[in-house]
Amino acid sequence: MNAPDPTAISARTSTVAGADGALAVYEARPAEPVAGLVIVHEAFGVTDHIADVVRRAAAEGYHAVAPDLFHRGGGGVAPYGDLAAAKNYFEGMAGDDGMLHDIDAALTHLRGQGFADEKIGIVGFCFGGRVSFLTAARRSIGASVTLYGGGIMSANPFLPFPDLAADAPTLKTPWLGMYGTEDHGIPADQVDALEAATASAPVDTKVIRYEGAGHAFHNDQLPSYHEQAAKAAWSEALAWLRTHGVG
Repeated sequence: MNAPDPTAISARTSTVAGADGALAVYEARPAEPVAGLVIVHEAFGVTDHIADVVRRAAAEGYHAVAPDLFHRGGGGVAPYGDLAAAKNYFEGMAGDDGMLHDIDAALTHLRGQGFADEKIGIVGFCFGGRVSFLTAARRSIGASVTLYGGGIMSANPFLPFPDLAADAPTLKTPWLGMYGTEDHGIPADQVDALEAATASAPVDTKVIRYEGAGHAFHNDQLPSYHEQAAKAAWSEALAWLRTHGVG
């Protein structure tokens, strides 16, 4: 009989107890995970791309979970590019408090797997990048990473949530932000302001810009995919997590 493969990844969709009832999470883990990681989806939900990112994280040694923050609107995904469908999900959310309740549920699930807060990180993309910043501002865990998260220094008309500018100097969790220089939805002056504001935070912070990359440059299922920036950003995200003890 063959011994179990310690590098094998198991993945499933499960439910955890949320503040407003059951919360679906897509999760993946190796046989012996070294840390926990929350992956926060884009404006279109837990898509196949986000599920793939969860499995990639598991291959790097993480018990990774992606909570469905759209569950109050019935859950599921919006087709890429269907901004009206995405906005319908946003309008059914319970604002920042509701998002934090959902992240707390994911954190509680990972704590139940044996991970202390300092061994848990969070990585968010697009809308989820704002959520990972929000988490860094309001919660103290191991590390946080934002990829092209908008609506932080000034409200984004697509995201019906307030800006988080006042939180930038008081972050509680080490935070890394990564942006493309050709992201027309998040102008360079906003990224510059974000870098300046977070520089005075009492935790480690860093902002990286990728030349020639636009919004959603990490998503290899979209025309916006920028292979060089995507690979570099994923490597930087993993390095940030590990440098801060998560993994």
